[in-house]
Amino acid sequence: MRSHFSVLAFMVFSAFTGEVAYSLQSHCSRRSVLFAPGAAMFAMGALPTASNAAIDNGLPLITAPSGLKWADAKVGSGQPVKTGAVASIDYSMASTAGRYPQIYTTKDKGAPYRWTLGDGTTIAGIEKAIIGDEKEGIPPMLPGGIRRVIIPSTLGYEALATAGAKCVESGTDGAVGPIPPKDGSGAYQRWVQFYCNPRIPYQPDLVFDIKLYGKR
Repeated sequence: MRSHFSVLAFMVFSAFTGEVAYSLQSHCSRRSVLFAPGAAMFAMGALPTASNAAIDNGLPLITAPSGLKWADAKVGSGQPVKTGAVASIDYSMASTAGRYPQIYTTKDKGAPYRWTLGDGTTIAGIEKAIIGDEKEGIPPMLPGGIRRVIIPSTLGYEALATAGAKCVESGTDGAVGPIPPKDGSGAYQRWVQFYCNPRIPYQPDLVFDIKLYGKR
């Protein structure tokens, strides 16, 4: 099943430079439509200009039975990473709710996000996006690939939306990441507001743009 992800301002990685433009605001609908030329540019891995970023561009996403939505901006090459291997990604995290949906990006932070696939330290939606799921028709990512995923709460931080949950930074014992660091940027506070807050009745879907690296 395909869904229409309408993007007012979106982020992609350049296939050549790794530069990004950021997702600022987006919403989902269930209609299947033909997509705007801007969506085709995204699918080819083209980097939007600042002026194009504000234009309403469609992006075709495939909805898996689990509720995960995904689309490839660029298909990588080589061998997929498997459970038990170390994964290394750059990502941009945004929410489908809030006045300022963008939460955090690893871009220009000096180090990608790394973990061992299957070790329980990373939310299921990201692992499913990278490893793939044959039963759900999700192919694995390949090194150098770029994939957008919309992750429902059941594959995200749902377990943290309870009283007494430990909202610790990624890399800390017991953390289920990725979780933005407390670096003064406000990213951690924006994340906590929606994803580690027992006072809200639901968690909005997450939007991740992921670039998978090979061995590095």
